[in-house]
Amino acid sequence: MASDGQASTSSNAFSFISKGWREVKDSADADLQLMKARANSFKNLATSFDRELENLFHSATGIRSSHPTEIDFVKKLQPKLVEIRRAYSSPDFSKKVLEKWTPRSTIRIDLSAIKNAIVSEVEDRDGMIEFDTVRRGRSLKFSEFWGEWKREGEDEEKHSVRDWEPIRVLKTRLKEFEKREFLGGFKNSEFVEKVKSSLKSMYKDAQESQAVPPLDATELLANLVRQSEPFLDQLGIRKDVCEKLVESLYSKRKNYFLLNSLSSGESSVLESENVHDELDLRIASVLQSTGHSYDGGFWTDHAKHDPSDQKRHVAIVTTASLPWMTGTAVNPLFRAAFLAESAKQNVTLLVPWLCTSDQEIVYPSNITFTSPEEQEIYIRNWLEERIGFKANFKISFYPGKFSKERRSIIPAGDTSQFIPSKDADIAILEEPEHLNWYHHGRRWTDKFNHVVGVVHTNYLEYIKREKNGALQAFFVKHINNWVTRAYCDKVLRLSAATQDLPKSVICNVHGVNPKFLKIGEKVAAEKEIGEQAFSKGAYFLGKMVWAKGYRELIDLLSKHKSDLDGFKLDVYGNGEDANEVQSTAKSLDLNLNFLKGRDHADDSLHGYKVFINPSVSDVLCTATAEALAMGKFVVCADHPSNEFFRSFPNCLTYETSEDFVAKVKEAMEKEPQPLTPEQRFNLSWEAATQRFMEYSELDRVLDEEKYGARSSRGKGKRISKSASVPSLSGMVDGGLAFAHYCLTGNEVLRLCTGATPGTRDYDKQHCKDLHLLPPQVENPIYGW
Repeated sequence: MASDGQASTSSNAFSFISKGWREVKDSADADLQLMKARANSFKNLATSFDRELENLFHSATGIRSSHPTEIDFVKKLQPKLVEIRRAYSSPDFSKKVLEKWTPRSTIRIDLSAIKNAIVSEVEDRDGMIEFDTVRRGRSLKFSEFWGEWKREGEDEEKHSVRDWEPIRVLKTRLKEFEKREFLGGFKNSEFVEKVKSSLKSMYKDAQESQAVPPLDATELLANLVRQSEPFLDQLGIRKDVCEKLVESLYSKRKNYFLLNSLSSGESSVLESENVHDELDLRIASVLQSTGHSYDGGFWTDHAKHDPSDQKRHVAIVTTASLPWMTGTAVNPLFRAAFLAESAKQNVTLLVPWLCTSDQEIVYPSNITFTSPEEQEIYIRNWLEERIGFKANFKISFYPGKFSKERRSIIPAGDTSQFIPSKDADIAILEEPEHLNWYHHGRRWTDKFNHVVGVVHTNYLEYIKREKNGALQAFFVKHINNWVTRAYCDKVLRLSAATQDLPKSVICNVHGVNPKFLKIGEKVAAEKEIGEQAFSKGAYFLGKMVWAKGYRELIDLLSKHKSDLDGFKLDVYGNGEDANEVQSTAKSLDLNLNFLKGRDHADDSLHGYKVFINPSVSDVLCTATAEALAMGKFVVCADHPSNEFFRSFPNCLTYETSEDFVAKVKEAMEKEPQPLTPEQRFNLSWEAATQRFMEYSELDRVLDEEKYGARSSRGKGKRISKSASVPSLSGMVDGGLAFAHYCLTGNEVLRLCTGATPGTRDYDKQHCKDLHLLPPQVENPIYGW
């Protein structure tokens, strides 16, 4: 037993010793590889220097004969440079550098040989560079414009560092060249500038790390509170309270930095407009001083379009297309045309393609298309007839299916896949909540650099009118919050009539068809010469569904039938509720004349003086803007959806039903005022495009190559904040997107929440119409 125990102990000891030697050998091998790599990198630098010298000589030979002294300078300098090139171009260059680095080929028990080889210094010989101790963590770097070498982390006063021989010679020759009196006129000549730029290109050094104090507890706590604002908001802690807390925590540290910067006479890096930006810059400066670069969060995909070497690209994705005359078909079309007009970026409009069976239901006047190319021709002809110029943008199609229950088009499959990765730069999602309710595919913010959502529709108002509307509206409200937060960087709400969504601002980014502005100019010209511009009374135009204002219109007219005795209203529209609306009006004996729907720019509508729109479900009524552009009176409700129009004198808003009667009578008795040039411009698509660029931050994104993304200058250096600090809210958004992807991948859950069957992937008919591969081929599933 004893002998067995001794044998076991000996075996364990031998195993331990063997393992120790293996670790020592591995460590030594790794150090050798590192030293060889550094020597090779130095040789590559020398090769680069060789190429720069060749360029320098070629540049000198191309100088005009008016500068003979410059050519003489190069001729005198060339022999010395050739000698230097011969020295560092020797095949034994790397070998000489490694002579005192490389340990013996065998690793013995005495490790002093390895230690001495690693920590020894290479003597300055044959004009080569002196290397400092490697194991002590020092690195060699170029510090100044002329290429002086120094040891990082050591005082210049304590160490006299010599120039590298090639640079010393070249620097001396060039300084002598500049000091000559007879060359005073050539000091800033093209040749000298080329020499300096060549030296700069050879010795581009990394930014020197500054002595930046580390983050303290208050700064870390301030950043945590700031990033937790969405979560704290759910707990009932208001955003302004969080901001005050962040400012309070950070104020002491901010004052400390300001005092230090004033005492040292330096400008502070923290020169932003608010505490949030200052805190971002503070954290970014600390991370930059450590050499850390944040590459993204747990959910983030970084295989994005790189716009640095090509023209920017904007993809506009919408939920409807002509000839369906709805806001999400018309307005994105104009947006694409006017964004492309500037020619600063390429534009693609992505619209849904419906199979023939759905086209027969959706498109008016029995219009159908046999191919996407045929529909594209129709769309372009309609657009160019109204804007007066040829719009240079691309139109693409994605598979869609019409939902009769929701009366809207639902995307089929992953809509983002129909924008090629090379063009995936900026995405504009028209109705982002609608596009993403059942989106089962790649996250938009992962594929695109910047994603903007434009909210067109007040879905909660429509849903509340349905059976169990209050319960449905509750769920839809939270789902809208979910998907817009997970898939958008910025959300634009056309008016305050929509629900308050994360990352959203309110701004009208829609304009008016230029054709309506021309009609308004014609009406104003007729008034100037004394002609009667309007020969008809009042009218209403809109899709004939109850939610478009027909319920409110019938209620107002039936309640004040006696007060509006003799008032007649022409109603233009088609829709699913047409029969019910007409029968209700007839049963109440209302003086309404129902006519088929037509384009608002139709000649038959020019003669009307008053447009009545009692709808409170619209977000921003396009017909109201068009009527104002044509110089008509508009009578509309005092509602957030009409906030933009209140500044126009021809817009008459009412608060009560009695006020409605008064405004109608006022409009019928008076003449509308002609629009001023400023009012016409505010209604135009040029002005709407300017507002869109500003409020969506698209102007900043498109110019980020010039100005830099969320950056600030301090002490001559640019500190980027965009990719330095991990965002807690970004991680939450990524988690929401991942959860949404998992839930929408289950067909049972999709059907339970009202999705159209078969919309997780496109079907065979879509494959045939759009020339697509089957979904199982396009996105194969491996394993189980």
